[in-house]
This record gives sequence, structure tokens and C-alpha cells, in this order.
Amino acid sequence: MLPLMKAQPEFSIRGAKLEDAAGILDCLRLAFEPYRQMYSPQGFRDTVLTPETLPARLEAMSVFVAVTARHQIIGTIGCAPISGQASEGHIRGMALHPDWQGQRGVAHSLLAAAEEHLRAAGCKRVSLDTTAPLERAIRFYTKHGYRASGKVGDFFGMPLYEYVKEL
Repeated sequence: MLPLMKAQPEFSIRGAKLEDAAGILDCLRLAFEPYRQMYSPQGFRDTVLTPETLPARLEAMSVFVAVTARHQIIGTIGCAPISGQASEGHIRGMALHPDWQGQRGVAHSLLAAAEEHLRAAGCKRVSLDTTAPLERAIRFYTKHGYRASGKVGDFFGMPLYEYVKEL
């Protein structure tokens, strides 16, 4: 009888490093490209970041990446406690490579990593913002306990809807 072999995970989640910049930017661009025409040029640039703006995101937030065994970045998410509101955290910049969307638990694992990081930082509540065209993301967040708060902001001329969850 052959010994049972434990399957290797297809991906792992870890903290992002500046050396991950090209993979993070590629993942963001590919994930949001189908929505480019719905965003203003400034809104799209702020969403997908640039080589110049990514280092500031890495400095301001804890950014996580989903990485395959072959070291390909297939997803990313950022989070941080909200300044001046110690018990609330914010999630931003979640994106999955199109080949990995809707399968294998990548999005769930990234979201869980961000929520756990915020919980460990003392956050009791988490918020995130999204836009109306991202219907699939809204369904995902709702399935994972997020609810529309009713707060609507402006994102470079586009309505930005806040979702919240108690941790």
C-alpha cells in the first residue's frame, strides 16, 4: 500500500514586499481592465496604482499577496486601522488575476488574512468601499458578511459605496 501523499496547496498568502511590485500592479491592472471605461482616468489610475504610487500604498497599509508555488502573484489586498479610530479598520485594493477569479478560495483567503490582521490590531469593525460596476465583488463581500452602510462618497466623479462588517 502506498503512503497517502498530502496535496500541496496551490497558493499561499503572505505579506507583500516592494519586490512584488510588478506582480501586484499586473494583478490589479488585469482584474480592473474590464471596468476601465466606467472609471475616470484618475479613478482607474488610483485603483490599479502605478510604479510611483504603489510604494506609498505599501507604506500606508499592510498589503498581502496570494502567490502560487511558482511564485506568481495571483491576488492582492490591503488593509489598515483607520487613523483616529482605533477600533475600525479599512480594506482596499483587493484584486485577483482573472485566471483565479471565482475558484480555489483565493479571494476568501485574502479577505480572511486582511480581517485577521485587522482583528489582531484591535479592530472590531472593518469597512471597504466599492463602485456599482463591481457587482461580482459586491456579491462576494455580501456573502462574507459585509453590509451596505448607506454611506456614499465620491471617487473621482463616481459614486463610492461603503460596506461594513463587525469582526
